[in-house]
Amino acid sequence: MPLFYLLTLAVFYKTVNGYVNEVTTLTDNMRETTEIENQMIKENRYKLASDPTLTFVQPVAKESVPYLNFSTLQNAVSQLEKSASTYSELVKLNPNPNTNLEKLNKLLYTAEQSLMIDEGLPRRPWFRHSIYAPGYYTGYGVKTLPGIREAIEERNWKEAQQQIEIVASKVTNYSKQVDAAAAILKLR
Repeated sequence: MPLFYLLTLAVFYKTVNGYVNEVTTLTDNMRETTEIENQMIKENRYKLASDPTLTFVQPVAKESVPYLNFSTLQNAVSQLEKSASTYSELVKLNPNPNTNLEKLNKLLYTAEQSLMIDEGLPRRPWFRHSIYAPGYYTGYGVKTLPGIREAIEERNWKEAQQQIEIVASKVTNYSKQVDAAAAILKLR
């Protein structure tokens, strides 16, 4: 089992890192498009381009997109990379550990449970996974980093920042379990 899990950890790190990059890019793109849209509204471009024979309602400017602090999440993902790398190296050195194998296996197969949010996701507490879940507005279509992504999409900046901190703590807990598994491999 430890050798199989070696591959899973490397893939998991890359996957989560990709998801973090997606939500930071989503925020940056939303900030840019909001600024452009608000500038067009301010300059009355929609009104100037409208058909004068039809009723036209000018769009309302949107609130500017603030800079969210993703640093705790980025640090947690960086720690996950280090933990996965350390574990991978130790598995290569000791591919068939015989010390504390039961404890090692338990740490590995329960690691994903550390990604669960006890109170669940906003507006649907029955979904508890912090990395992926069905979307709130997408039916069963999956959302990655759902608490963060949906808060950004809904322009709920306070909730987005709260979810960033929650997910960062869950990824940190996951890394700690990987570190504990690596510590068992060091004991051999």
